[in-house]
Amino acid sequence: MNDITPTAPKGRLVRIIDSDIFYSYRTSPVAIVSSIVATVLILAAIFAPFIAPYDPFNPRTLNLMNGFTPPMSESFSGSFFLLGSDHQGRDVFSAILYGSRVSLMVGLSAILFAMLLGVTLGLIAGYRGGLTDTIIMRIADIQLSFPSILIALLIFGIARGIIPPNQRESMAIFVLIFSIGLSDWAQFARTVRGTTMVERQKDYVSAARIIGVKPVFILIRHILPNVLGPVLVIGTIGLALAIIAEATLSFLGVGVPPTQPSLGTLIRIGQQFLFSGEWWILFFPAITLVLLALSVNLLGDWLRDALNPRLR
Repeated sequence: MNDITPTAPKGRLVRIIDSDIFYSYRTSPVAIVSSIVATVLILAAIFAPFIAPYDPFNPRTLNLMNGFTPPMSESFSGSFFLLGSDHQGRDVFSAILYGSRVSLMVGLSAILFAMLLGVTLGLIAGYRGGLTDTIIMRIADIQLSFPSILIALLIFGIARGIIPPNQRESMAIFVLIFSIGLSDWAQFARTVRGTTMVERQKDYVSAARIIGVKPVFILIRHILPNVLGPVLVIGTIGLALAIIAEATLSFLGVGVPPTQPSLGTLIRIGQQFLFSGEWWILFFPAITLVLLALSVNLLGDWLRDALNPRLR
């Protein structure tokens, strides 16, 4: 009689490495390059106070003699600027690092707010149906018929009008997060609502109803885990769009205050000097925004394909 040696269960790390998603990642050069670029930019933004050679937004450190210094050059005062300096003598490299922090924080917070609102309303609409579903989905349809940036501008203007003038600058970032998030919830709601309508007809949901499980626990414990895949994909792509929306609003002058500039604010400042020869003031913040949004968007595209069972 042959002895059969039982195999030890695989560890979590081994299971992750052997998974279809990790195999899809290893075989996708676009996903690998995008993740590296996004990781480098995000880590650089997080550790900006330790990486940046200057504090670009401290007025005491600014020297007008350093203004308009070209990249890889020294100014009249002897300071070296890797990516040049702007008209106020601010280091462009340091400004990009600090500006990326604001753009990432606003974009991530806005998309998390939109995700929370959209998933909640989508679960309610898909599970309850009837009049509740009709009202929520008609509001979503109306919102989707307008450009999201226009809705964000409208919400930002209304919120700014409600806030007292002496608190507008301190509340500007929160108003911006609220505006972008409230303009992006409809995509999450529509996707979650469709998946919820399919899941609520399945046997495990019917069994939970029969044994008396409350609807809120059915939604959280049973239906929500089955809608997280599409939500994660929309959230990843939505993060890139939220970063672009924040940059657009800041470029239009209705975003974060000048004391906390983002990449959009830096681009708005740089475009004033584009045709006077100081191209680096616009070019480097713009290319950083493009790389950040593009890498996150490409990661979202890969994640969508990796989680699609028809493409495995």
